[in-house]
Amino acid sequence: MLPEVVAHRGASADMAEHTLAAYELAIAQRADGLECDVRLSRDGELVCVHDRTVDRTSDGHGVVSTMTMAELNRLSWGDGKRGVLTLDTLLGLVKPGVRLFVETKHPVRYGGLVEAKLVALLARHGLARPKDKDESPVVVMSFSARAVHRIRRIAPKLPTVILVGTKVTPRVGDYVGPGIERLRADPDYVAKAGRPTYCWTVDDPADVQLCRDLGVRFVATNKPAATSAILRGTVPGTHSTEVM
Repeated sequence: MLPEVVAHRGASADMAEHTLAAYELAIAQRADGLECDVRLSRDGELVCVHDRTVDRTSDGHGVVSTMTMAELNRLSWGDGKRGVLTLDTLLGLVKPGVRLFVETKHPVRYGGLVEAKLVALLARHGLARPKDKDESPVVVMSFSARAVHRIRRIAPKLPTVILVGTKVTPRVGDYVGPGIERLRADPDYVAKAGRPTYCWTVDDPADVQLCRDLGVRFVATNKPAATSAILRGTVPGTHSTEVM
């Protein structure tokens, strides 16, 4: 099987990250999945922002967790429009065949409230209790083993990914999420992991082919269209191992 292509913060090489336009483009480019980061606003809304502050990705300044939705919505987020993207809105794009990977950011001032709010929102959308983890429309991820444990405790049917850097891989999560640098340094990591892998962030054609050759399950990329083309062998100089 070829890896599934997950659009990292949307088609973020072409559109401003974490904007509705970036996710709509990723879907148009036939990404298998969408990835987002979530944080809580001061008034308890889950918003799609990667950084602790709004400084890099908006025309404003401040810490996300100290700002209200009214304050966040007054900012422009790189697409020429006002208003931060909420997870509630993004969930409206989840359709059959498109999976959403939600990363909860830690450490944060609200601690486990992030996961509690996330599961409550998924429950309102009918997504917190999938019949099958492999077919779940939503996957929850974190670099925090405590966050993954919380999801396993309060929503045991949701699939989880433990994201890892260079340190020892915690024994938690249905999937393990190494960075591409780790796979370059240790190509045997995928085979030794003992569970399917989610690799981030894979944009270079050689890295895409490495993930395919190693049997990575999910490839997170800023370039979903180009990555899909490489995996399917529709780019000159590449070949597909997909069984028809």
